[in-house]
Amino acid sequence: MANYQTLTVERRGRVALVTFRRADQLNAMNRLMQGEITDVFETLSDSPEVGAIVVTGEGRGFMAGADIKEYAAQTDDEFDAFQAAGTRMYAAIESNAKPVIAAVNGFALGGGMELVLCCDIVLANQYAKFGLPEIKLGLIPGGGGTQRSVAKLGRNRANMLLLTGAIVPASDFVSAGLVAEIVDVAALLPRALELAEAIAAEPAAAVEGLKRLTAHALAGDLAAGLAMERDLVGELYRSEIGQARIQQFAQKSSGTAKA
Repeated sequence: MANYQTLTVERRGRVALVTFRRADQLNAMNRLMQGEITDVFETLSDSPEVGAIVVTGEGRGFMAGADIKEYAAQTDDEFDAFQAAGTRMYAAIESNAKPVIAAVNGFALGGGMELVLCCDIVLANQYAKFGLPEIKLGLIPGGGGTQRSVAKLGRNRANMLLLTGAIVPASDFVSAGLVAEIVDVAALLPRALELAEAIAAEPAAAVEGLKRLTAHALAGDLAAGLAMERDLVGELYRSEIGQARIQQFAQKSSGTAKA
């Protein structure tokens, strides 16, 4: 894998740990970082050696949005290119073949929250804060934040964030289902890696199929989603791994019943 300047990638068995490394800028995203995030997630998506991905930030920030100094200096053409490249970057995370777990260690603002909205499971420490404050700059989120926030939070909760630009504790999103767990600072990364390892240990076809199905469910086409679900469960049931596990479980269950 390439040597990156703004992030690092570590392999922990079948888990890949991606860490943003612009701590002095609260991991704000510039064009170089945007390109490197895209490259690493597209590479990991294609890797048969990786079963799950954990993404986190160095220091006090997960990702504090775009690098405003660079952002403000862009020409119109550079801005359009940045937005187009952002669309590819977020898709590399959201449509990744592997489950992506966000370990949110600090501020996740603007593009940082949009990145969180692309992840499959979100853990956060008790100091993490989320927000889509673009309206404070007279803008709106341009990386899918208006659409994904409604899909994952509901329209009214999304409007509260989008229209006020409020920055709120991650704990506020537990009831909404966006954040799965609030974890103590020291335990955040170990917990995320533990969860990723457990997922990566399961059959890849089932894991990747489940991710496709839950993504499809967001589109609201229930009939098509149910058909996809039936096809996949049949395929997995007939697979070598599926049959082996079913038979093993049946034998254990039978032994328990006899005892």
